[in-house]
Amino acid sequence: QVQLVESGGGLVQAGESLRLSCAASGLTVSSSGMGWFRQAPGKEREFVASISSSGERTYYADVVKGRFTISKDNAKRTVYLQMSSLKPEDTGIYYCARAWSRTDYTSSTSYNYWGQGTQVTVSS
Repeated sequence: QVQLVESGGGLVQAGESLRLSCAASGLTVSSSGMGWFRQAPGKEREFVASISSSGERTYYADVVKGRFTISKDNAKRTVYLQMSSLKPEDTGIYYCARAWSRTDYTSSTSYNYWGQGTQVTVSS
């Protein structure tokens, strides 16, 4: 069955960096659009970044553009989210997801498989 397992979260100070990983099994990463979403306490889940199945196109939420980079390693079946210049407002649980639809990689409705999430906490 499909499994997405996130790792790499933790507690960092503002301005520092983290790299999240999402290990996929039961699906072909090379033919899958993949995305990262996050959910802060008391808030709804929001789009962070996504990458097309070919890897040629990437999309970012405005609030992370220029600071975060999404990539994937098809051979390792892993998707990454490199996060730099972290801010306290980046705090939340980060989820990896696999897209079933190519219509809108920024919408959570385009994703049918989700990981359990990894906690990222940025202190000021």
